Amino acid sequence: VQLVESGGGSVQPGGSLRLSCAASGFSFSNYNMNWYRQAPGKEREFVASITSTGAHTNYEVAVKGRFIISRDKVKNTVHLQMNSLKTEDTAVYFCNVVTVLRAYWGQGTQVIVSS
Repeated sequence: VQLVESGGGSVQPGGSLRLSCAASGFSFSNYNMNWYRQAPGKEREFVASITSTGAHTNYEVAVKGRFIISRDKVKNTVHLQMNSLKTEDTAVYFCNVVTVLRAYWGQGTQVIVSS
């Protein structure tokens, strides 16, 4: 299983970024996919999830209405569109999948929101 995140960077408050996670090594269409984040000095926290079919999504309260998770079953990719970014969104963002064997994580992509 391999999860490779991309799309992070530096942005001013109010800006947008689109994160991507390229997945391989497992049956992508069979599993829910998740995004987590970890801010400096804090524990890793759940951000958003999407079901295997893409029919249902779930968001952490602080990002609801600003972030959108989606998936592309052709490209085996999951995206996180982040709008109206705030300084408190600064973190390393991780892609995650939980299979029957274990949880897998990507290496993370850094997002910095600063003026």
